[in-house]
Amino acid sequence: MRVVDEEDYPSTPGKVKVERSGAMSRHLHRCFASTGTMFLWALFLVALTATYFSVHSFVNNTSRYFAASWGGLHWERQIRASASPRRPPGSAEGAGLSVLVTGAAGFVGTHCSLALRKRGDGVVGLDNFNSYYDPSLKKARRALLSSHGVFVVEGDINDGRLLAKLFDVVPFTHVLHLAAQAGVRYAMENTASYVHSNVAGLVSLLEACKDADPQPAIVWASSSSVYGLNDRVPFSEAHRTDQPASLYAATKKAGEEITHTYNHIYGLSVTGLRFFTVYGPWGRPDMAYFSFTRNILQGKPITVYRGRDHVDLARDFTYIDDIVRGCLASLDTAGRSTGTGGKKRGPAPYRIYNLGNTSPVSVPRLVSILETYLRVKAKKSVIEMPGNGDVPFTHANISLAREQLGYKPTTSLEMGLKKFVRWYLSYYGYNRGTQGFKNL
Repeated sequence: MRVVDEEDYPSTPGKVKVERSGAMSRHLHRCFASTGTMFLWALFLVALTATYFSVHSFVNNTSRYFAASWGGLHWERQIRASASPRRPPGSAEGAGLSVLVTGAAGFVGTHCSLALRKRGDGVVGLDNFNSYYDPSLKKARRALLSSHGVFVVEGDINDGRLLAKLFDVVPFTHVLHLAAQAGVRYAMENTASYVHSNVAGLVSLLEACKDADPQPAIVWASSSSVYGLNDRVPFSEAHRTDQPASLYAATKKAGEEITHTYNHIYGLSVTGLRFFTVYGPWGRPDMAYFSFTRNILQGKPITVYRGRDHVDLARDFTYIDDIVRGCLASLDTAGRSTGTGGKKRGPAPYRIYNLGNTSPVSVPRLVSILETYLRVKAKKSVIEMPGNGDVPFTHANISLAREQLGYKPTTSLEMGLKKFVRWYLSYYGYNRGTQGFKNL
């Protein structure tokens, strides 16, 4: 057992305690001094970080402001000049419309804008020139519109400030809303873009129209895709549309419900148009007839889908000029919106029409017509249609549009494809030195 020495005990009780307390105080003082310094440094870093983000945000906002492609007196003058109707005084058609066309650099938007301008209406375009397909084609369309006096604003329908500014500069009588994320199959790759454009973008536009004074009448592009799994033919506006087969179709169906809500609550005049497989010059490269033409000319194979039991797919192909006539007739017959200051003053029209050709043609027949005009045999790969949202056939009942709009399609698929091929060969330079193509 260890013997405890006297040195192990303090000679004066409390002496060592005082020394230990002093040492502890000095230790705590150093600790708190160190902690205080660290706190000050942390506070400094927080302030520095906050300053950085504030400056960064300011720079970003300032950059966006100066980089904006709209605004300013010159821009406003261009908008007003483009929006001014040019029909001669006393014209039988009236004073002319002032139309905001969204998706103006798109396929249908370009053709409608040109047709409106040709008959003397004022037109202002809006397009975001996204990269869903080659933006150079959209820019070429914009150049075409510019050459006919149509000014196209580069901007997004989700930009509420831009929309408010446009309606502040011009009291548009009508809006032709054609901007949308198109394509059935692409919805499986980029779902967010469909909600962003076809739902949120539509609501953003309706909000601007609701608050505008005067409120414009709205004509907008729905889609034949809303018929989804419906197997009753031909498709009628009275048929059910609550079984969409794709996200694209679902967003278009949602659009019909949303526009009905704004019509009911705010008195917006709304006409929805269900397009059936539109084709023609300046078309969309993602469409089958366009991609088939490209691949056939390049010697690449094309994929032709078949339905169940080896049934050929069929579409109610509708030529662009027929669609344009339906769009303009819808604008001309659209009743006025009844709201002011965002409040409904009375009932306003709500209409939905099919715009198709009412003559479905099989996809193999489409390919055969292209082979004839291109003078090239297609390399076909025939496979069963995957479950990607496509439907086996479409067929429009157009009796309602015929009765109320005077809509009457006149272009057969053979004639329409001939015009498309002629444009395609010219636009992409195939006509040079090729006598056979020149005879088309």
